[in-house]
Amino acid sequence: MTLKKFQASVLTLYPEMFPGPLGVSLAGKALNDEKWSLETVQIRDFAEDKHRMVDDTPSGGGAGMVMKADVVARAIDSVADHRPKLLMSPRGKPLTQKRVRELAAGDGAIIMCGRFEGLDERVIESRELEEISIGDYILSGGETAAIVLLDAIVRLLPGVMGNQESGETESFETGLLEHPHYTRPQVWEGRSIPEVLTSGNHGAIDKWRRVQAEEITKTRRPDLWEAFKGIKK
Repeated sequence: MTLKKFQASVLTLYPEMFPGPLGVSLAGKALNDEKWSLETVQIRDFAEDKHRMVDDTPSGGGAGMVMKADVVARAIDSVADHRPKLLMSPRGKPLTQKRVRELAAGDGAIIMCGRFEGLDERVIESRELEEISIGDYILSGGETAAIVLLDAIVRLLPGVMGNQESGETESFETGLLEHPHYTRPQVWEGRSIPEVLTSGNHGAIDKWRRVQAEEITKTRRPDLWEAFKGIKK
């Protein structure tokens, strides 16, 4: 059976930012191996005035500029199909590993990268864009956020990661942050690898890693710990 290729279409004013980091390491190898595909759409190509304007002053006044609904809509419509239409936005729902897994299980995504003060609300509503945030901070535009999103997705695609267990035990996959890691030399700057990790007792190692993951999550991310306790009940 031939697996469907994950197809990403990124709408941006700066197509030269892609593939960027997505062209190297795991994502880049997968792109070269055609395990996924990436196309960029220049939003400015869909402006119909002689100056190719994609933005205008905000209605009601205020600072900055707003991306025009008609231009953005034409860009979206040029690639629209059954794939989810996403908008990278600081007011969106926080990106979670659960949502990443859902997207990775699909055929691809259409990703809109906003600029300036954002998009005209009417195009968000009419094209049913799903707003996604990668954190509580502001970037210059949605391109960097789109790269983060795609990197998270691509590594979960079939055949991308060499060791599937590596992905299954990482932070957020189990609801906990990841346990500490060590490797040789046995002693470095007077610090030793915990003895249990060199004991050969896999049961004891698994227990140690679990306890460490729980303690780190409880200390650093109490919100995740409370959610994890709720899942366990």
